[in-house]
Amino acid sequence: MPDKLIVITGPTAVGKTKLAAHLAFALNGEVLSADSRQVYRGMDIGTGKDLDDFTVNGVDIRYHLIDIQEAGDKYFINQYFKDYVQALEDVQARHKQPILCGGSGLYIETALEGNPWAAIPINEVLREKLEKLDERELLRRVELIPSYILKQLDIGTTKKIKRGIEIGEYLSTNNAPVRKMPTIEPIIFGLQLDRELVKKRIHERLLYRLENGMIEEVEALLASGISAADLTYYGLEYRWITAYLLGEMDKPEMINRLNIGIRQFAKRQMTWFRRMEKKGYKLHWLDATKPTTELVQEIKDQVSILK
Repeated sequence: MPDKLIVITGPTAVGKTKLAAHLAFALNGEVLSADSRQVYRGMDIGTGKDLDDFTVNGVDIRYHLIDIQEAGDKYFINQYFKDYVQALEDVQARHKQPILCGGSGLYIETALEGNPWAAIPINEVLREKLEKLDERELLRRVELIPSYILKQLDIGTTKKIKRGIEIGEYLSTNNAPVRKMPTIEPIIFGLQLDRELVKKRIHERLLYRLENGMIEEVEALLASGISAADLTYYGLEYRWITAYLLGEMDKPEMINRLNIGIRQFAKRQMTWFRRMEKKGYKLHWLDATKPTTELVQEIKDQVSILK
């Protein structure tokens, strides 16, 4: 049974999914997603699922934790951790190499160390109150969270801000729950690019997705009965495209806000990865401009050395 968990991470637009799929092909592996939005069915383009990348040399690579929830539902990290452990045990039981792939530092860390906050229960009464607050009011609530808790929270979207407030309030009167972790050793690889090249890729990818169905995807979600508030809750693409479809801004402004928002998101991702390194995680950084086959070989060589 594979005793190593290979982790592929890095900021948005660097090619994580493609690399993870090719690595799975080379190592008889399967991919476990570490993404907070790819769990939703029907939210494909906006979340960057890139499902075509999971076909390598005519072989369909099996993936987990993608398309497991209905769009419009709420999915939180405590449920993700439970689903992740179940998926990991399934992959291990079939003697496949598990490959964890995603750009969410919070989800990566939760998978690796069983963030006890993942077990903090949902507070429905508090959530009803938070639903009535705008983003400025939510951020005022965030300021009340103790700094030792706040620095460990990902508050990059409205959804995550609300969860962070929930965590802060729970820990003000309760101890953090303890979670039992699966026994497997992670080897973490991070894809990196020059900052300007990341910006260029973000812009090009955004325009491509807008021209190839991302706006229509949001239209279809709205037409299916999902409220504008629920779509806005998912952040970034769904927030700004919904605003555009509601006539709150024109297309150029929507594109500009999205471009800025995704750049800021990529910057926050790198900040989180640097914090992971300060905590003691070893990230093996790879040059994302190299061909996929070369990157796969680098990882295989490194994993062999570490074993």
